[in-house]
Amino acid sequence: MPQNVPDYIDHLYIVPVTMREPTFLILAALAGPPLHGYGVMRQVVELSGGRVKLSAGTLYAALDRLTAEGLIAVDREDAVDGRVRRYYGLTEHGGAALRQEAARLRHNSEVAVKRLAGWAPLPGLLPS
Repeated sequence: MPQNVPDYIDHLYIVPVTMREPTFLILAALAGPPLHGYGVMRQVVELSGGRVKLSAGTLYAALDRLTAEGLIAVDREDAVDGRVRRYYGLTEHGGAALRQEAARLRHNSEVAVKRLAGWAPLPGLLPS
């Protein structure tokens, strides 16, 4: 594992690392066949139900960062209309990070659902 990689799977953090939603969605998009940048953008929109739309600048900065962190890697490059198209895939470390974050989100969701099962709103208070 590269030295400058945040270790998302190490539980010995002094301050836990929580993945931001765009990072989670990019990794989830790449948990399948390798995709080029535009393919990742489309998958993120689809996975988020249209809620998250990444600009090209945001996406490519994230892809560069995730590559440097060892969470994704370039699978191959193709030349299309004189431009290089890079296809990215999830690394073993990226898959582990995605699994851990999915488990964290699932746990938090289950806690909220259990708490809401016994919850009742305060009587007489209406939103202003």
